[in-house]
Parts: sequence; structure tokens; C-alpha cells
Amino acid sequence: MFRLGLVINPLAGLGGPAALKGSDGADVVREAQRRGAQARAGDRTRRCLAALAERQQQLRILTWGGAMGADAARAEGFEPEILGSAASTATTAEDTRAAVRALAAADVDLLLFAGGDGTARDVCSALEGPRPVLGIPAGVKMHSGVYAVTPEAAAKVICQLLDGALVALDTGEVRDIDESELRAGRVNSRYFGELQIPAEPRWVQHTKIGGRESEPLVLEEIAAEIAERIAATSSGSYWVVGPGSTTAAVMEHLGQPNTLLGVDLLQGGSCVASDLDARELIARTEGAEVWILITFIGGQGHLLGRGNQQLSPELLRRAGRDRLVVVATRSKLAELEGRPLQVDSGDAELDRDLAGYLPVITGYSDRVLYPVA
Repeated sequence: MFRLGLVINPLAGLGGPAALKGSDGADVVREAQRRGAQARAGDRTRRCLAALAERQQQLRILTWGGAMGADAARAEGFEPEILGSAASTATTAEDTRAAVRALAAADVDLLLFAGGDGTARDVCSALEGPRPVLGIPAGVKMHSGVYAVTPEAAAKVICQLLDGALVALDTGEVRDIDESELRAGRVNSRYFGELQIPAEPRWVQHTKIGGRESEPLVLEEIAAEIAERIAATSSGSYWVVGPGSTTAAVMEHLGQPNTLLGVDLLQGGSCVASDLDARELIARTEGAEVWILITFIGGQGHLLGRGNQQLSPELLRRAGRDRLVVVATRSKLAELEGRPLQVDSGDAELDRDLAGYLPVITGYSDRVLYPVA
């Protein structure tokens, strides 16, 4: 039997749809809940476990009680061994660390955890010595190179281990950023250590490459192309502008205010609302034609589901594949070394619909077709 340790941070990712740039801190969690944000880590873990349902006879799941693991395991038909539980439903970082220490002491073959960069830090600080781990991406900040690209990808790695495939082990960096700095528009990523991970480049994401100054001329060309496209759409259409320095260049070209790490809304070339959350975007664009302008995370290739969770599946369907406008410089694409762009919207059917090849605008009247997985 393969001994799989499971830990879920139930509060991970709450701040994403609420446009709060993270979920660290009780005050942030309360504000996210006030805005109607729903916990997503449990559902994402269930997606992973659902993909392992046919392997139940090979798996023994050891976990923590309630929302920290047992609920998700039981929901997918597993009978987990529960080693302990949190003192309260309002779980803390110390609850995560306690669960990790207990699972490590139980000598699990792989520690599977669901959360974001803050959760990865907790796992890293609690482990003493090497222990294979793999993260299910469920947070807002995803700079660390210890996560599978999707919940289903985490299941594929586990299946390879169950099949006896020669999966090498490597180290992945744990990185995190100061959320207060992030909300002020400054991205300061810090190194907090390393974790041992399965070395499967198809299914495990790379460490996020920090922001760097892009070629000004290329960005200006991209901005000019998008400005013409916006001018050509009807005056009643909305353009949803996602986060990132590439899209920020478009807003600067248009002379409009920009939320570097948030989502803004344009109509008729003018910014009509800034830093909107998922519910506000749905409400503001009701009944109108919607275009979505986004770029991907440098080095990782994540197009949806990392740092832009405000773009809900409902909004993405409202726009449709043809009005999803992707922008990037050719050098940014080259950094991916042929790896496809990743979509992880939280809706598996939508992700399948978006897969294939998308045009990426790389300059004025210049674009390339690039694969999306």
C-alpha cells in the first residue's frame, strides 16, 4: 500500500476571487468571506482524489480531521486514517504545521498538501529532513516550485508512483511575498527554503520568475495593437484587463489608471472601475459584450487560475474563447522552452474547452499560435 499523507489548508485561495491579493491573516479571511468568497482548497483536493478513485486498493490515506483532509477523502470514497484534528474550524498555520509533523512521523511515502505559498512555507518549516511532497494548487500566490500544475496533474504524478515509474526526486524552491507590499503594488518575492518534489516537468510547475523590465518598444507595439482593437469594438463593450506588467503597458498607452496586481474594467477605452473582485465583474458586465485581456506568469506559463482568480468561469464563458486576448513578448514565450500555457480556472470542462492553440499577440500586427494545456 502506498502511504499518502494529505493536508488541506481550508482557507487557502479565499482572497483571490475577492481581489484581496492573498488570504494570509484572519482579517483578510473575514473580509473575503464578507465579500462572498468561497473556500476552494477542499474542492480542488477532491478533484485530485476523484482522479485517484480507481486506485483506492493501492492507496492508504493518512490525514487530519474535518476540512483539513478527512472530509475531502471521504467524499471521494476513501476511508482515511485520521491522525488528529484542528481545535477550531478557523484553522491556523500552526494546525498545518502540526498535521505535517504528525504525517512525517507516520512515515508517509508522499505528503500531498493543498494551499498556496503561505501553506508551502508552513510545510517547509515543519519538516525536518527530506520528505517527498507535492502541492495541489489552491492559493492566490503561487510563486513556489512545489506545486502540480493542476489538481488532476497531481493525481497523474501519484499514478506514476503507483505504477512503479522511475520518477526522480528534485528540489523545488519555496518562495512567498509580503501581502501588504503586494497590495501596495510592490512584488517582493523571498526565498524560504526547499522541498523535495517529484521531478516531473509535465505535471509540476516551475518557480515563478520575478518581474523584470521588458523591451519598451515591444510593449509599446503590443499596446498600440490592443488600443486599435478596443477602438474597433462597440462603445457598449467591456474590456476586462487582467494583472501584469504587459497589460499595464496597454493601460499606460491608453492613459488610464491601472491596478498592476488587480483586474480593471474598460468601456470605450476609458477605465470605469478598478481592482474589481469576481462578483463585481459579473455584475458590471451583465448583458454586455465582454473581452478579456490577459498575459501569463513568466517562467511558469499559467494563464488562468494564478493571481487572476477574479476571472471566474462564468465571466470567461461570457467572453468566450474568441474574445480571450492573450498578450506577451516573444522573449517571455521563449522562457517557457516549449512548455504549453496552463489554464486552471476551477472548472474542468471550461479548461478542456480552452485547451488547444491560442493566438498570442507579440507586437503590432504580430502574433504566434501557442499551445494551451
